[in-house]
Amino acid sequence: MSMAAMASRTAATFSQFEQLREGRAVIKQEAETLLELAGRLDMDFCRAVELILQANGRVVVTGIGKAGLIGQKISATLASTGTRSQFLHPTEALHGDLGCLGSDDVLLALSNSGETQEVCDVVVAARSLGLSCIALTASEFSTLGSQAAVVLRLGSIREAGLMSLAPTCSTAAMLAVGDALALVLSRSRGFTPQQFAVLHPGGSLGRRLRTVREVMRRGTQLRIAPQSATIREVFSLQTSHGRRTGAVMLIDSDGRLSGLFTDSDLARLLEQHREGQLDRPIAESMTMSPLTIDADSLLHEAVEVLSNRKISELPVVDDERQPIGLIDITDVIGLMPPSTT
Repeated sequence: MSMAAMASRTAATFSQFEQLREGRAVIKQEAETLLELAGRLDMDFCRAVELILQANGRVVVTGIGKAGLIGQKISATLASTGTRSQFLHPTEALHGDLGCLGSDDVLLALSNSGETQEVCDVVVAARSLGLSCIALTASEFSTLGSQAAVVLRLGSIREAGLMSLAPTCSTAAMLAVGDALALVLSRSRGFTPQQFAVLHPGGSLGRRLRTVREVMRRGTQLRIAPQSATIREVFSLQTSHGRRTGAVMLIDSDGRLSGLFTDSDLARLLEQHREGQLDRPIAESMTMSPLTIDADSLLHEAVEVLSNRKISELPVVDDERQPIGLIDITDVIGLMPPSTT
């Protein structure tokens, strides 16, 4: 029987029930590996953190194969959370790219076996240039482990699956340790959400981390009126400029925000045949002391207020409670939780 025929026969007998059972088993085994790894984490982890914090250069991550792919992700996570980092492919390093290393860098080398020749050769070369090395490997007694200043020991890990051949649990463990290292370093450096936002300007994540001041409607885009004016006066004097807001921010005699009157409030009066109210002070119909937000708050905080309180407009005020902007739900609709959009 040919290999193709054998594969086809095997696939035919591998039922959906068995597929689901094995898929769950793989995830469960990886989860159990991570829990065991968390329990084994020791002071060497703290030594690795301190070694990186004391270095003036970058964390240069190296690895090959699946470990190299994990290394690229770890390097990216380090860089995005406040620790300068670069990935260095071992083969390229041994053919000239070692020139990117500086004596104030730290090398983070990944190899589960600890015997990957290219990785061990890079560590030897890096040490000759004065770099300290952190090894992420199964054992401190491997070739890689014996060459490193600090070893983040993964321990003996059985890979998932029937044959336990493909790197699965071991790469999950490497990734978890890398994430832990990056986030502990980030907290140790006092890395702030504002700094994170600077490094993530694109996409929905970048928008969520922008400040309210950067997104809010302002100036002629706002509708502001005295609370003593009648509803008819307010709406007859208001003109549309650019993006039209669905709310009028009402101010008292000192210019402080006292209330909010929305297009929905106006529609409700008309639906209830209360046209006489149009010639009464708008203060009688406005929402008094509306929710507000500070201009330097992060945009995701404004989104949470809009979502949790089921409102469509959120005034932005200064320290004197004077209105300086407004966040309209239509400006952040793409950031709202699915249940509220």
